[in-house]
Amino acid sequence: MARATLIGFSAIAMWALLALMTAASGSVPPFQLSAITFAIGTGVGLAAQAASPAFRKSERVPPVVWLIGIGGLFGYHFLYFTALRNAPTVEASLIGYLWPLLIVLGSALVPGERLGWHHVAGACLGLAGTLLIIGKDGGFSFDSRYSLGYAAAGASALFWSGYSLLSRRFQAVPTSTVTWFCAATALLSALCHMALEETIWPVNMGEWLAVLGLGLLPVGAAFYAWDYGVKHGNIQVLGAASYAAPLLSTLVLIAAGRAEPTAATLAACLLITGGAALAAKSMIFRQKELAEDAAV
Repeated sequence: MARATLIGFSAIAMWALLALMTAASGSVPPFQLSAITFAIGTGVGLAAQAASPAFRKSERVPPVVWLIGIGGLFGYHFLYFTALRNAPTVEASLIGYLWPLLIVLGSALVPGERLGWHHVAGACLGLAGTLLIIGKDGGFSFDSRYSLGYAAAGASALFWSGYSLLSRRFQAVPTSTVTWFCAATALLSALCHMALEETIWPVNMGEWLAVLGLGLLPVGAAFYAWDYGVKHGNIQVLGAASYAAPLLSTLVLIAAGRAEPTAATLAACLLITGGAALAAKSMIFRQKELAEDAAV
């Protein structure tokens, strides 16, 4: 379980690159960017299947899994883009980032899992840290004019937490199936782009490399790592640790010179790190006990 949880952590680390790479990709519209990057993400899955027979293994995939997978990947991005179009970025992002807390709370409904106080407390600390990161530049001002955007952001959180929790129920379905979820998401995103957006291509090599990087990592390999992590790792720890994504994203932007370090960033770092450690308490102690037993 510890190895699978670490693989899930790698997805969170890759998602930390999302903001920087998206900013570097130029003025490509959201659905067009989604179509391109998920097509590249499909290629990541196909390459893994070609390189590894273990990854290529196949099981009968129930129809409901296709609904969960495609609905999770495409539904989340469709709703999140809709939220950003119809509500201020700060409020939409904060509401959208309720999904880690929903995963932790919803894990109580997953067979074989038990929700502890430290899981909830860790997730709440992570939420507080995320609020500092997302809301540090002017606070929050909820306005009824943006009700559609707020609702879409809330629905996106439900979609992604639901996708993650329901994936846990189908552990026998191989992670290679995510390849086809990515392919369907790329196709549906392309259709939305043609219906809703004007086509704008990257204008230079730097922007194209950013798009490629998005497809290979945060919109590619990350989804395969997350699928494996939530199916076989500690989903409560992963849910709480997911709050590290906006913090790590901010640190990456600071390192790249696109953001300034602040006291709020330091406070968020302490809250999110402490929350993740608290949520992982039982797993850490379990691994320590196993190591001691092995040493005897």
